[in-house]
Amino acid sequence: MLKQLRLALLMTLTLTAALPMVAQVRHVTTVNPSTKQSYMEVYEFEYVDIQPQFPGGERGLINFINKTREYPYKAYKNRIQGRVLCSFIVGTDGRVSDIRVVRGAGDDSLNREAVRVIGEMPKWSVGKVGNHAVPVRVVLPIAFRL
Repeated sequence: MLKQLRLALLMTLTLTAALPMVAQVRHVTTVNPSTKQSYMEVYEFEYVDIQPQFPGGERGLINFINKTREYPYKAYKNRIQGRVLCSFIVGTDGRVSDIRVVRGAGDDSLNREAVRVIGEMPKWSVGKVGNHAVPVRVVLPIAFRL
């Protein structure tokens, strides 16, 4: 019993000591933008102090997608549904770039439409670390339902 209590206390102290270190870690990935020679650091959405935001917030984003999205005729005719998971980067100027399909819906026309919708987005408010604007990767699902 005493041995188990000591082990539990040791684990608690270890976890408590490690927490401040975890909070300071920033997850940064490197992507190659359209230029072949330059690379930039991109912060992950969850690990910035201020996250980028679509104008109008989450409700504005949903309204924009619903207004802009057009169901591709081929997919509609064949009754194909699905969700396209896309990633993109909100740059330090708020513009959306480097749009990619992470997981497609099984139909290429749905994937292309999701990329088109994201490409038409207006400027976002920028993500920040401290007081500095940084490029941030955002992952966004776009659903196609009949």
